[in-house]
Amino acid sequence: MKVLLHLVIPGIFNFPFVGSITAGFPSPADDHLDKSIDLNAEIIKDKDATFFGRVEGDSMTGAGIEHGDLLVINKGLEPRDGKIAVCFIDGEFTVKRIKIEKHVIWLVAENQKYKPIKVTAENDFLIWGIVTNVIKYV
Repeated sequence: MKVLLHLVIPGIFNFPFVGSITAGFPSPADDHLDKSIDLNAEIIKDKDATFFGRVEGDSMTGAGIEHGDLLVINKGLEPRDGKIAVCFIDGEFTVKRIKIEKHVIWLVAENQKYKPIKVTAENDFLIWGIVTNVIKYV
């Protein structure tokens, strides 16, 4: 799964915010439209370390990340075992779940069609950033 990266310098966007939306019985949403939400504050926690990337491929569908989704990536977060990360390996960007063991790092797809990638000393490898949000188009 490839990730196309784009740097975005965000502006200030305040949109009407309904609040909690019940997936069961409907509620009158118009009563709650007096609130607003700043998408920058919701999605971007560190603007200097935040980047966006568009997903190409299907290796992360089990994690809910699909072809065409927009990833919010924070380069300032510490990579930890189990996190979904954008990695640079051998000249290409990829998004995978990282599995950190004592002496080895694995890049694990969330689709059984793909085998885990063992990172070795021979690889040109960098954990580029941690995925913090996925923006989906329905």
